[in-house]
Amino acid sequence: MSAIATLAFALVLAVCGTGSAQAASTGGYVALGDSYSAGNGAGDYISSSGDCHRSDSAYPALWAAAHKPSSFTFAACSGAITTDVINSQLGGLSASTALVSITIGGNDAGFSDVMTACLTDSDSSCVSRIATAESYIRDTLPSRLDSVYSAIRAKAPSARVVVLGYPDIYKLNVFCIGLSATKHQAIDQAADLLDTTTATRAHAHGFTFGDVRTTFAGHELCSGDNYLHDVALPTWESYHPTATGHSSGYLPVLTTDA
Repeated sequence: MSAIATLAFALVLAVCGTGSAQAASTGGYVALGDSYSAGNGAGDYISSSGDCHRSDSAYPALWAAAHKPSSFTFAACSGAITTDVINSQLGGLSASTALVSITIGGNDAGFSDVMTACLTDSDSSCVSRIATAESYIRDTLPSRLDSVYSAIRAKAPSARVVVLGYPDIYKLNVFCIGLSATKHQAIDQAADLLDTTTATRAHAHGFTFGDVRTTFAGHELCSGDNYLHDVALPTWESYHPTATGHSSGYLPVLTTDA
């Protein structure tokens, strides 16, 4: 390849690689969702956000700092379920919104109750509680996600919407003190079902699904290089991404898909 051709090819790659981020930066960015978007576990909490536990080290704040959109609305809140997004988080959306990101569905499915049951009860009780959550994910959650996604599109008709998933919690088939291998596998299977269901509904609305299982692979609990908190104090940080989980797990996926 000639030097001129090589330069031209490099320029094409540069334009393709940065164009979507530049387009998003020309309009507003609105970050919606639950604790995985707010930044539980990332530290550097924004005091005015109160129990929403929004963090300046969460992936939405990191993306906004790097790309400087014309406006940034950080509406994600710890504990949010689908109806909370619809009822209290959509005020920042408008026709000028260029980018929306969201994680939602984990609390609807009872993620906190699942982890409590698996920490305190037997393998069979843990697996039973997970089976209940999986039934909810299959039978009820899709329509709830549809309602959220339709509401987002109605208020931000031109926005690129990136629906981010959840990581697997545990690295499997390694020795790890704590929960049993049976519990680890059941928890990860439920997380995978949640991601698959979320991706299907996101794609049905023409949204992009950002699969963070790829960037968290090798950094789950029991990996020895965790991007997630194990049982922690304060307790609401438990099983949430660390600051590194946001910067190296979530941010690269949003940056690629934005």
